[in-house]
Amino acid sequence: MAVLAVVGGQWGDEGKGKIVDLLGAKCQLVARYNGGNNAGHTVTNEYGTFRMHLIPSGIFSPQTTCLIGNGVVVDPKALLDELGEVRASGARLAPLFISDRAHVIMPYHLRLDQLEEASRGRGSIGTTGRGIGPAYADKYSRLGIRMGDLVDESVFREKLAFVLEIKNRLLTCLYGATPLSFTEVYQEYLAYARELAPLVADTGAMAREAVAQGQNVLLEGAQGTMLDVDFGTYPYVTSSSVIAAGGFSGLGLPPNQPVRALGTFKAYSSRVGSGPFPSELNDETGRHIREVGHEYGTTTGRPRRCGWFDAVASRLAVQLNGLAGVALTRLDVLDALPQLRIATAYRLGHEVLERVPAQVEKLQQCEPVYEELPGWQEPIGQVRRYEALPANARRYVERLESLIGCPATIISVGPHRDQTIVRHDPLAE
Repeated sequence: MAVLAVVGGQWGDEGKGKIVDLLGAKCQLVARYNGGNNAGHTVTNEYGTFRMHLIPSGIFSPQTTCLIGNGVVVDPKALLDELGEVRASGARLAPLFISDRAHVIMPYHLRLDQLEEASRGRGSIGTTGRGIGPAYADKYSRLGIRMGDLVDESVFREKLAFVLEIKNRLLTCLYGATPLSFTEVYQEYLAYARELAPLVADTGAMAREAVAQGQNVLLEGAQGTMLDVDFGTYPYVTSSSVIAAGGFSGLGLPPNQPVRALGTFKAYSSRVGSGPFPSELNDETGRHIREVGHEYGTTTGRPRRCGWFDAVASRLAVQLNGLAGVALTRLDVLDALPQLRIATAYRLGHEVLERVPAQVEKLQQCEPVYEELPGWQEPIGQVRRYEALPANARRYVERLESLIGCPATIISVGPHRDQTIVRHDPLAE
């Protein structure tokens, strides 16, 4: 039995979808514990390529039960669209349940997200505009509507009437925007509720029961550690707890439950949206990595900013998550490069930093201190054993392990499930 959290170690988009799809085949339960449909996990299998935004990436393992935990914010329309896509694939799917405590993204959340972002002007954060931040804000302001409320017609009517009056005042008085119609919102979301009602359940109880029965349980995090609301590059972060510890509250597991954590890292770095990114490459090499790695946002389609591997930020992720191992993805994207660099420290004025500063203003002034290694300049997509990798590829992997203080137990050399080198099974005791 193992409870394993798969978390992003960088700025998101590290390839968690493939890793969860790979490991989910050995699990009885796979659960999302944070974020919303601003996340995008790509799964490639015999049925096609699927971009998962809310549904756990274990959905294509029919022996698994998939949960959307209470720490997730749910856009009902987006979820139903995604369900339609995976069902249309013809694949046998895992059963899916949604926490009755998960908060609902409402139309006013999307409207306010877009208006607030526009009002920031040059100080915009670069949100996806999908209502994630305002939904979490309402959760903590105790104005949220939860899935259990949504599927209870009378409760939903009462709560929507109260909250919509407040939100319409914000829309009209602060932003000069058109108010939302109660009747239209109520009828639209009531239709979603009727479709989703059979899936709404006490997922926390289901997760605790699976653990008690000794099942393999996989917790799927969204985004990456450097976007964590507490420990990321604040305020250029997401609105939820991304790190492995967030899996306890985001799913309803007790903190005395031992959880192993596997961190997913690209062999280079990328991020979407605004915010500091010390190792960013605004040159031909950065463009090469973007095109070879197809580095465009799964959710938004925006081109990702690409750069060299940042060992400083990655060390922080290893420490915060207590990582037992690393899944190193997209190593094959570096195949053609003659020289590789790793950011081993930051230079801030005359000072050399080996830790990520908390203040974003300081991080924006940091210059990376690089170490250079030779590339391997041959394709590795067909390699299935670590020993068969080119010597320079192994040297690169081993230097990353040394710098971040964690072994690379899984190495991905392509998008397909079988393009993977497993040096140690993280689900094995």
